[in-house]
Amino acid sequence: MKKTVSLIFAALTLCLCQCCTPKDAVFEGNRAEAIAARMHDPATDYVVVAVHRGDWRNYPENSIPAIESVIRMGADIVEIDIHRTADSVLVVCHDADVRRTTNFSKAFKNVPGKSSKIANMTLADIKTLLLKRGQGVETDTLRMPTLEEALLCTKDRICVNIDKGYEYYDQVLELSERLGVTDQVLIKSKRPLEVVAEHEAPYEHNVMYMPVCDIQKESGKALFDSYMEKGVVPLAYELCWQRNDDGLFRELARKALDQGSKVWVNTIWASLCGGLGNDDDAAFECEDPGQVYQQYIDAGVSMIQTDRPEMLINWLEKTGHHTLK
Repeated sequence: MKKTVSLIFAALTLCLCQCCTPKDAVFEGNRAEAIAARMHDPATDYVVVAVHRGDWRNYPENSIPAIESVIRMGADIVEIDIHRTADSVLVVCHDADVRRTTNFSKAFKNVPGKSSKIANMTLADIKTLLLKRGQGVETDTLRMPTLEEALLCTKDRICVNIDKGYEYYDQVLELSERLGVTDQVLIKSKRPLEVVAEHEAPYEHNVMYMPVCDIQKESGKALFDSYMEKGVVPLAYELCWQRNDDGLFRELARKALDQGSKVWVNTIWASLCGGLGNDDDAAFECEDPGQVYQQYIDAGVSMIQTDRPEMLINWLEKTGHHTLK
């Protein structure tokens, strides 16, 4: 049993730590590979910008135009969410229910008892729906994309963080392998190290993986400690905390960096990055966004998920932290 566990940890370390593309490779137009190389390089000062649900301020969240917009901005990762339909197709939507993001009530008003849960709808049902803008107004033509459609859009152009994706890991991996984008896809979860190791060990080629550690909760701190204690070096740690942490975030960030990992922080909501004054909205209200973002750079953060991508990218470019060569 001990030998088996050791092999599992070895396999996990290999899939989490090895870069599929040498970091000194010459990239010829494949921007996603260039980004992935920075993600795998603990020595770079490049700061990776991940965009939450695409450009949802200007387009329907998780839509193809929202993805296209952040690619034009120069973002590195687009974060999308997935659910599975009744006929086993993965579609891109944050909610398990389509009422908030589509015109479901209008489209199926003559179908009493029709379920609005994605798990109870077929892809054909989904494709009859029009997406809504952030203000709740339906669009004229935009439909919910499948994960395959989204990955075809992003292929070689931007990396993809598939949130809510680990539940469907096997199906996601089969799709990413078929499309040739496995090295451009990131999935993260709060699952124990042993569970992830055992699940991924049978595959020769895995997507990028990152543990999510809510460091002010016992389970999140224990997850972080388990990687440290077993000497498994993940690509990065997503560190979340709700309030002033008395230095805990910086302490754990330093441990992650010393281990050879990167640190991912979410500035989308104050409840994910230490409270009011530390998030995107606070940065937006400042004359200089660096009054918020510089604290994370100083702590060694090199991956930031944001709801203000254009502002963050512009600031990072001015400070020399966001130039792909």
